[in-house]
Amino acid sequence: MLALNPMRMDYYKKYQEIIADYNREKDRVSIEETFAKVMDLLANLDDEQRRAMEEGLSEEEYALFCLLQRDDLSKADRERLKQVSRKMLKALQDLLAPLEQWTQKEQTQAEVEIFILDHLYQMLPSPPFTEDDKHAAAKEVYSFVWNTSAASVSPGAAIA
Repeated sequence: MLALNPMRMDYYKKYQEIIADYNREKDRVSIEETFAKVMDLLANLDDEQRRAMEEGLSEEEYALFCLLQRDDLSKADRERLKQVSRKMLKALQDLLAPLEQWTQKEQTQAEVEIFILDHLYQMLPSPPFTEDDKHAAAKEVYSFVWNTSAASVSPGAAIA
């Protein structure tokens, strides 16, 4: 899940804390508390997975949406951001599909980075997104796409 959406890091950290607590004390009370924490974490993960469906987005689109989303967006801007996420994913898939091992070639990496920057500059609404916001968002998206491609998440789940 982290490879698909890095914004879920909090869940991974909580999971690690639960395991660390469990390993410290293995008495019955600790085990029961650990089990309750794991069940709570799973419920939260289910809620997170439902959010993608509620937003009308695939997991990959939702990952991009999470990277671009801000608290100060109007309802119209949120809807536009969903469209941007869909279009950006499709454009990235089209760009990366024919490229083999693009993460290992500096020139191709630069092309992908510029592609993302150009597309986000054009697609993100101004306002509320400033040029600095767009540049920061492009860096986040590039990092996510690079990490996803480098990790080679299952073929259907990866960006390309």
